[in-house]
Amino acid sequence: MKEFKQFTIIIFLSFLGEVLHALIPFPIPASIYGIILLFLLLERKVLALEDISEVSSFLLFIMPVLFVPAAVGLIEAWDELRASLTAYVTIIIAVTFIVMVSTGHITQFFLNRTKAKDKNS
Repeated sequence: MKEFKQFTIIIFLSFLGEVLHALIPFPIPASIYGIILLFLLLERKVLALEDISEVSSFLLFIMPVLFVPAAVGLIEAWDELRASLTAYVTIIIAVTFIVMVSTGHITQFFLNRTKAKDKNS
């Protein structure tokens, strides 16, 4: 019964994300609204981590299976993708490199900031 309650909380937040997506005219996916709601509830301690931990762990465990429909869709669209495959691969590699470099720089910034704050304390 505990897992049902946890799953209901997650589904309800996803539903609220869908409602916000319909009401707010920004090009933000509904799932992002749901994640932001979840973050705010956890941050403000309205929702405890224990309230969703088991179902969240389970969903993370089965996440690769959730990508199967998307992979099948790519296989079905192979003829359209083949014409622009070089461009797609180039963009994916470039964006991956940009994300890695920017994440490294941001992490270094916060680590250096934390070390400087510790030295001043």
